[in-house]
Amino acid sequence: MTFLELVRKNLFRKKLRTILTTVAIFIAFAIFGVLATFQNALNSGVDTAGADRLIVTNRINFTLPMPIAYVSRVGAVEGVKTVAHANWFGGYYQEPRNFLVALAIDPVTYLDIYPEYVLPKSQREAFLNESGSIIVGEALAKQYKWKVGDRIPVKSNIFRQRNGSDTWDFTLAGIMTPGAQGVDVNFVAFHYKYFAETRSFGGDTIGWLIVKTAGSKDNDRIARTVDAMFANSPFETETKTEQAFNKAFTEQLGDLGFIITAIVGAAFATILLIVGNTMMLTVRERTNEIAVLKTIGFTSRRIFQLVLGESMLLAMIGGLLGLVAAFLMSVVLQNVFAGRIGVMSFTPGTALIGLGLMASLGFLTGILPALRAMRLDIVTALGRK
Repeated sequence: MTFLELVRKNLFRKKLRTILTTVAIFIAFAIFGVLATFQNALNSGVDTAGADRLIVTNRINFTLPMPIAYVSRVGAVEGVKTVAHANWFGGYYQEPRNFLVALAIDPVTYLDIYPEYVLPKSQREAFLNESGSIIVGEALAKQYKWKVGDRIPVKSNIFRQRNGSDTWDFTLAGIMTPGAQGVDVNFVAFHYKYFAETRSFGGDTIGWLIVKTAGSKDNDRIARTVDAMFANSPFETETKTEQAFNKAFTEQLGDLGFIITAIVGAAFATILLIVGNTMMLTVRERTNEIAVLKTIGFTSRRIFQLVLGESMLLAMIGGLLGLVAAFLMSVVLQNVFAGRIGVMSFTPGTALIGLGLMASLGFLTGILPALRAMRLDIVTALGRK
């Protein structure tokens, strides 16, 4: 009988106890995997932010508008290569629960600044040439079964058309795909000019500027220059790197890292007590058996390895099942939250952290019982009943 086979047989000697303990570990790792997936989604904009991109917003709050004249003035700053602008639309499809990240953009400059939003050449040209067209992310197109050429009514909970309607009808010109792993294309975008001409209020204002610089080394200087340019004006600005802006936007939901650490920490502390107590009980029940094994030639080191191996195997079985469940749930959640949150991806990094937690859990819960078994005196152990 091999070492691993002996460990497995010992572990499943009390089947019900092992199953219940495995379920507890499974739940803890499933929770960890799902929460980490949410964190990855919220951080996707931070991780994929361009080092040579700045975001200019109203200094009071990024939800407040700025004059569209700022586009040309910022574009004249030394070191600025391209300036695009965007406006939050507050969109949804058919019903408010079908929320869409909808942006009114300057199509030429916006797509130039974000080459990671990939469109086939024919679809790109169709979008640029048709002011009443819209482009959507592939996950949204799949979710709502949209096809190129479809008419898509997009409603707004903020804006109204001049005729009083809250619905804009667009022709679907293209479906965006991500140009790199982690790039979020779960949004819709349409022409700002068409939007500005039809909305009932807002005039010639925009939401924010996206500035592409000649290089990241120029970012600080350009940011200071832009903010100084509009200081003491009715619309003062705040300029940040795209990464800093996306991080600040995410942090409005709270410190997700701390929340996840707190929840997972509480779960693992509980599991640590449960599994540790189970292993101690297991060794106590096998006192006579361990003494017999030592009598027939098993070394103390071998006994230590057997007990620790049980603990490690138990943690790995429950942990791996939990991570597999979290991965499957991430696929489902990606469809459920398409267009509402970033890319719901169960990353290799999450899996590696999970494996590290499994090894830590198995070691911490098994080390004391294994040491106790290793140091067990044969005569004293055989005298116990």
